[in-house]
Parts: sequence; structure tokens; C-alpha cells
Amino acid sequence: MAPYLNGTGIGADLVHDVHAHQTKPMRTVQDFLSNVSNFHIIESTLREGEQFANAFFDTNKKVQIARALDEIGVEYIELTSPASSEQSRKDCETIANLGLKAKILTHVRCNMEDARLAVSTGVHGVDVVIGTSSYLREHSHGKSIQYIIDTAIEVIEYVKSQGKEIRFSSEDSFRSDLVDLLRIYSAVDKIGVTRVGIADTVGVATPREVYDLVRTLRGVVHCDIVGSRNRIRRVRTHLKQARMLVQDREYVKGKYDLTKLKAVEDLVADAVEVNVPFNNPITGFCAFTHKAGIHAKAILANPATYEIINPADFGMQRAGDQLGLDMTDAQIKQCTVKIKAMADIRKLAIEDTDVIINQFYHNLSSENEKPLLADLSNEEKKAFAEKEMELNGEPEMKKLDALADAHTNGVVADHV
Repeated sequence: MAPYLNGTGIGADLVHDVHAHQTKPMRTVQDFLSNVSNFHIIESTLREGEQFANAFFDTNKKVQIARALDEIGVEYIELTSPASSEQSRKDCETIANLGLKAKILTHVRCNMEDARLAVSTGVHGVDVVIGTSSYLREHSHGKSIQYIIDTAIEVIEYVKSQGKEIRFSSEDSFRSDLVDLLRIYSAVDKIGVTRVGIADTVGVATPREVYDLVRTLRGVVHCDIVGSRNRIRRVRTHLKQARMLVQDREYVKGKYDLTKLKAVEDLVADAVEVNVPFNNPITGFCAFTHKAGIHAKAILANPATYEIINPADFGMQRAGDQLGLDMTDAQIKQCTVKIKAMADIRKLAIEDTDVIINQFYHNLSSENEKPLLADLSNEEKKAFAEKEMELNGEPEMKKLDALADAHTNGVVADHV
């Protein structure tokens, strides 16, 4: 049985891969509920992602996203219910017939009408859901627990008879009565449901509560368990892939082409007209950026000192690598002093820092030295020169440089 990750919106050859043989001084005790080498991803950008307020995916865009996700290697792609509109039904048929390696699923209400419509589109599997909390049973569909069980059994048996995979999920699982949940899941497990799902629909569960419910369900069902949460899931997917990569790097790299992660994220972000957050894990602009002097110097010597994953595994680069500049340690220190001096006389954006570094590098081989920033006033040039002279002459600065060197050398030695 394989654990499943449910996520939304997914994402270099190295001469020396410093991350390949890292050792972990503190290892976690094996958890037999988890199996890193046997995870599957159910990717729901084309279902739950489409519920984003600004999202509109026409058929061509859906096909483009589905193909991109398939290239990454996700095992399942989940689509909007064909019952939501005639166009959604046609889109299910179109994507189901693309011949992708990924299996195509669609997500519908737990009733026979929706189930028959889903099967007719040619998808590989059907995910059915119904609210089980007192809130939803009273104010949404008005059905009893026994009705839910009877309907679920009827739907599951039908979908299985059509040769399709079938998942049953309870909605608002963490505000549902545990006894009710166990009754329902035990009933669907006995008739051979492919997998079951739990949903923290309103985001009330803590990680420990999720763990406890999954552990309890594991004692009741023998099938796979899928967990989802009604929040922005792109971040969660990235973090899970990163966690898996740390635990079993070669397995994950062999299973998923994570170098395509950023391209897919940009594709989806462009389609819904939002910017990818600068601090987004792994793919954000600042994901592999280091500001503290001790950290930055150690990273230059050996990235494994402060990075547990390799950005190249995700097709990413560090900020310094992106600039493609080759400088000695002395030149880097000299450039750093200039950036610090400039920051003392005016506010600097990240783009300004890149300009300074590039211009400094150009000046190293140019006969005619140009200003580090083109728009400096005469007053700023004078203040910059004074500040740079002050920084270069500070005994404290030299002392800090020496301490940073010693600390970095010690850290690097510890990782060799």
C-alpha cells in the first residue's frame, strides 16, 4: 500500500555534488506508517486549483498543464467534476484520452448520477466525497450516517464494476464524530475501496491531530489513505518533495523530474495572473539566498554547510550562481565592502545589488572604471567613497572577517 500526497500547483549537472553523501547526526526513529520509497502524488491543480478565485483554465490551458505535470512524473492528475458543467465533462474526456503516463481522476459527489457521468468520460478513477460532520449533514445535504454508508457502498460497487479505481473521502473529517468516521471507513474498506481520503476542510487540525487520525484509520482500513487540506497547497507539495528528497534523494530524483517544477509553477501562476511569492519554498526568488556573512562565506566554500537540499535537483540556482561570475575570495570581500558602503548611503533593492556586483566584476577587467550605480549623485559618490574608506579601515571589520574565516573553516571541516 502506498501513501499518497495530494497537492496543488506544482518542480544541472554538477562537477562535484556536495549533497550526495550527507550524513545526518540526528536520525528519526522509523515510523512504520510512512514509507518514503513508496509515495504517489495525486496532483489537483486542475481540480482544486481551478477553484481559486482568479482561475480560469480553458481546454487548451488544461491540456498544457496536464502534459507539464505528466512530464514531472506525477502518478495521478485530478480533474474538476464533469457534473459541474458540460465543458468540464468534455475536458475530462479530452484529458483522459491524451495518452499520458499519469492516471486521470475526477472528483464528484457521492451519488450514482455523478458516478455514472464520471465513468462515462473515460477517466481511470473516480474520487467521491460527502460531508460527514454535523455541520454539513445538517446544513448541506441533510443525510444520516446510515444513508452515507449505504450510498457509498452502492457508488463504490458500481465504479469498481466498471474497472475504475475508486476513492471515498469524508468532507470536514476533523469536525466529524470519530465513531461515525470509523463506521463509514470500515464499511467502505470491507467492499474493497481503492483508497480513502480525509480532509481538513476548514483548516482546524494540528499536525498531531492529522497523525492521530491517520494512525487510528490505519487500524480500521487496509487500503491507501489520502490526506488533504483546504489551503494553498503548492507550498505543501514543495515541502513534501523536499522532505522526501532529503530522506531518499536518488529514489525521488529517479521518480520525478523536479527540474521542471519551476516551469510548471510559472505556467500555472501566469494562467491565474498571480506572482509566485519571492519567499516561496524552493522556487521563490530568495529560496537559496543567504545574507548573513558567516552563512554566505560557508556556502561559497561548501553549500552543504547551510543547505540540506541541492537547488540543482529542482532546476534552480543560488543567487550567486545565477550571476555566473567567477571571483576570488579577496575580490568577493572587496565587492562586499562596496555593497555595505552603498547600503549605508541609500536604500538598495535586490536588483541594485545585482547591478553593483556585475559592474564591480566588469570593472575588474576594464581600463575605464564605471560607477557601480549609474544614477549616483556627486554627493552620494563622495559619501560612498568616505564610507568605503571607513569600512576598509575599521579594525572591528578585520576582526570580524578573521572570525568568519575561522568559523567557516571549522564548519567546512566538520562536513568533509
